[in-house]
Amino acid sequence: MEVTPLSSPSPIHGLHLRHKEARFLAVASTLYFDGIPFILQLRTHRGTTTYKHPILRTSHNAPQCSLRAISKKHENVAWLSVSPKLHVQNKFPRDVVVRSELTAAGSAGDGYFLPELKVESKVRGVCFYVVTAFCAIFLFMMMLVGHPSVLLFDRYRRKFHHFIAKVWATLTVAPFYKIKFEGLENLPPPDTPAVYVSNHQSFLDIYTLLTLGRSFKFISKTGIFLFPIIGWAMFLLGIIPLKRMDSRSQLDCLKRCMDLIKKGASVFFFPEGTRSKDGRLGTFKKGAFSVAAKTNAPVVPITLIGTGQIMPAGKEGIVNIGSVKVVIHKPIVGKDPDMLCKEARKTIASVLTQS
Repeated sequence: MEVTPLSSPSPIHGLHLRHKEARFLAVASTLYFDGIPFILQLRTHRGTTTYKHPILRTSHNAPQCSLRAISKKHENVAWLSVSPKLHVQNKFPRDVVVRSELTAAGSAGDGYFLPELKVESKVRGVCFYVVTAFCAIFLFMMMLVGHPSVLLFDRYRRKFHHFIAKVWATLTVAPFYKIKFEGLENLPPPDTPAVYVSNHQSFLDIYTLLTLGRSFKFISKTGIFLFPIIGWAMFLLGIIPLKRMDSRSQLDCLKRCMDLIKKGASVFFFPEGTRSKDGRLGTFKKGAFSVAAKTNAPVVPITLIGTGQIMPAGKEGIVNIGSVKVVIHKPIVGKDPDMLCKEARKTIASVLTQS
């Protein structure tokens, strides 16, 4: 809390609060002006309310003025002002401005963006989906035309389809964020089957990984395949469907992954199973590493940095300004799923914690 004297005796408009953001303030700081009572004025879209609150000098006896209680009554906060009721003598002039800064704590995407920035993020989010839909319509037609040839000559890798997917992802993300790749030399040769694993922070992870241009098969919920254009394109790509909480579907999924690797294709797993809402790396499931151990395929760990800040999990309607870093680590080979799991998680976490 900062107190700044003013030369003019005009009413003070000192503390600006965003809609609904006042409720995140636990308690306003206490002012000490020799027992002088102050007037707390809160203007909302419904009108103006004035609160009179005596502020005592000593912090031991000073009651704290709670903005949380006020915000419950007036959620649409336009501005709040603090001004003295009586003439203040000694150190301070008659009028003061109380300025407070709302400091956010927690993961990217929590409610600490300014209103202007949030509106901009929503606009960028709408533009993002317009761009991706526009590109998908035309590129899907190319994919559909080439699908018979793909089934005849490249049924398992489907390189032509993955090239189109790379073009689609690149055209979609290019206007909104830049991607920096590190460790590209660690990627196995394109025709070498491998198990790729990565941390999962955002809906943008798929777009980012597709720009690598590798022919790996993702695993996706069965419901996504029903989406027009996008779901159909996933079917043509050979994406592996999975019913969550269905043990039989999980077993079939792992069997299909092993079959694809044996036939020369690569698979991609998010071992956490779901997107992280706070950016922290979750517990890894061992399915991907069991597939790698049984097929002798190398495990390629990848660390994604920044996607969760641009489009946080649960807030897929916004696109914030930012950049993304993709770190490809050296492949891990082994026949012990537990060892592969621990080593891959340790490798990804070592870079994620430094970001």
